[in-house]
Amino acid sequence: MAGKKGSKYYNVFIDYKVWLSSPDGEGILGDGRLTLLKTIDKVGSIRAAANELKISYRKAWGNLKKAESLLNFTLVETSRGGKTGGKTILTQEAKTLIDAYEAFYEEFNLAAGKVIKDFFNKINT
Repeated sequence: MAGKKGSKYYNVFIDYKVWLSSPDGEGILGDGRLTLLKTIDKVGSIRAAANELKISYRKAWGNLKKAESLLNFTLVETSRGGKTGGKTILTQEAKTLIDAYEAFYEEFNLAAGKVIKDFFNKINT
């Protein structure tokens, strides 16, 4: 969102990011890990999700393990390959977390939109 057309703040935007973090400030869940989890859920594999997102398998695996460590619960369950290939599924806790985070994020954006609009109204008077 920016200032009104013709105002001195027309080309000024307010940008923000929201993520879950540990007490030490380590990132747990934000845009990247959320996208990774949703892609794993869609394609059924960490490797396929990593390929689709153009990140290394090692990075994807590391991000999952880091988040699980900080959350103290498992996000994915994996089964090894074989004739039918391996698969990865999200745990119910991961699905619940994703749903809650997306609902929170939507509400947060609505609230932030109002605050930003009020800000620009104040400085453009």
